[in-house]
Amino acid sequence: MNTPTLETERLRLRKFTADDMEAIYQIYSDEVVNQFLPCFPLKSREEARAFFEKRYASKYALPQAYAYAVCLKRDNYPIGYLCVDMDEPHDLGYGLRKEFWHQGIMTEAGKAVIEQVKKDGILYLTATHDRNNPRSGGVMKNIGMKYQYSYEEQWQPKDLCVTFRMYQINLDGQNDRVYRKYWDHAEIHFVEEDV
Repeated sequence: MNTPTLETERLRLRKFTADDMEAIYQIYSDEVVNQFLPCFPLKSREEARAFFEKRYASKYALPQAYAYAVCLKRDNYPIGYLCVDMDEPHDLGYGLRKEFWHQGIMTEAGKAVIEQVKKDGILYLTATHDRNNPRSGGVMKNIGMKYQYSYEEQWQPKDLCVTFRMYQINLDGQNDRVYRKYWDHAEIHFVEEDV
């Protein structure tokens, strides 16, 4: 049951394959799209291949993985990605080529993945975004996640001090569960009132 293909009205969520190197390069080389990621944008197709092996192929070798290429159904070509980390904190991460922003694509993809992980018995998901990237927080709200707290972290390898906002959705009815590891590990943490 490794990375089941999902379909929504407009989208197909599937595994990345070795045939998707150009798409991976397009997504992960764009400086605007990757501004708020910890890693630097890819600089070559060779880097894209190594990135695919490390980031995706290794996950697909696991018994359970949610590491999706987000494709429009009309051409099945990856325009973004959405992943759920199988380790705690079950972190949800996503990215989308900028020409597809503001169309509700990540909200549509995120809802489909949440439905799948809930069916598969995952109890909760978390997600974090840089406070300077509130649109990412908008996606988190749109897929049903709730803001919990903010914290500071020295982000690597870019070596930047970032204030993150942590969101969470509980999928088992335990609505008062809050994943606290980020809070506990950060020297500076607080709750913002206007999020």
